[in-house]
Amino acid sequence: MSDIISYLTKVRFGAGAVRELEEELALLGITRPLVVTDRGVLAAGLVDEVLAGGGLPADTPLFADTPENPTEDGVEAALTVLRETGADGIIAVGGGSSIDLAKGVALLATHDGPLEPFAAIYGGVLKIGPVLSLVAVPTTAGTGSEVGRATLITLRNERKLGFVSPHLIPRCAICDPALTRSLPPRLTAATGMDAISHCVETYLSPKNNPPAEAIALDGLGRAWHHIARAVADGSDMEARTEMMMAALMGAMAFQKGLGAVHSTSHALGGLKAFRLHHGTLNAVMMPPVLAFNAPVCGEKYARIRSVLGLSADADLPEAFRRRTAELGLPTTLGEMGVEEEVIPTVAQWSQEDHSTPSNPRPATAVDFEAILRAAMH
Repeated sequence: MSDIISYLTKVRFGAGAVRELEEELALLGITRPLVVTDRGVLAAGLVDEVLAGGGLPADTPLFADTPENPTEDGVEAALTVLRETGADGIIAVGGGSSIDLAKGVALLATHDGPLEPFAAIYGGVLKIGPVLSLVAVPTTAGTGSEVGRATLITLRNERKLGFVSPHLIPRCAICDPALTRSLPPRLTAATGMDAISHCVETYLSPKNNPPAEAIALDGLGRAWHHIARAVADGSDMEARTEMMMAALMGAMAFQKGLGAVHSTSHALGGLKAFRLHHGTLNAVMMPPVLAFNAPVCGEKYARIRSVLGLSADADLPEAFRRRTAELGLPTTLGEMGVEEEVIPTVAQWSQEDHSTPSNPRPATAVDFEAILRAAMH
């Protein structure tokens, strides 16, 4: 039996938890779900495991064309499949992209579109009511979207916007670390650094929420001390389990808000010309943002150093840069192919992002431009 955790939503956590999906579908009254996933997860055979765990037939409605970063076009294409097949609920199987796209489908299945008016920066939080029932089955350990209240979707105008509401939290999350064993090393590293960024940024958020801070610090410690093992040996189930728990905890805690790392990665991630991975962007942006926030975070940085096992005088931005490099990920935006000419636009979008108000140090578009230029080389 898996452990059942009730915090924000119901979580079934543990190796083999996917076999308990059928019970959850029955409890939610879902009889004909639409499975939302991507081609890689489908090819890995993970959808078959989920269908078996849910007691579902092979002809269960399927949308497997989730793009690398979820898009407005993708949401509308999946919504068409949902309506044409008469699906009465959704199972999202995959990483943050599939889960986020599924949240967009659940939203538009119950609200008149288009998506843009529901974005947080346009006052959309209060416009979102109950959505179609969604069960999330993560196959990566990073985004935590399986318990998060937000979805990030790139609109046709290339703005990657956040849609935020408690109604967007999946009704149940099936967190089975065994489903992450086939994740390649580079994706294990990138998604793991995403989880770490959630823990760091929510801890640093100035909003007062001590329980969330405690969860974030514990998640950070789990991820920091197990990510290298998970990358080196994907079959290491202890490391895989700790990383999935860290991802879960990071998302549980970021109800407290994120910060400038995510403001910039959201803005950069919407640029169609570069196809930038969200977790990798967070890893690259962490050092310059930590350097920017240092003047107002002395006490909290000391606590982070302690959790990471660093010396009291350790250079925290450099420690994160070094860890990113050790995991085989790029450490600059230049390495990711980002060009200098986009910085002014990205800086403005970053300043407008819904994560910016909870950064510990206020940041203007000028500040973001300096942060982005520091990340270039």
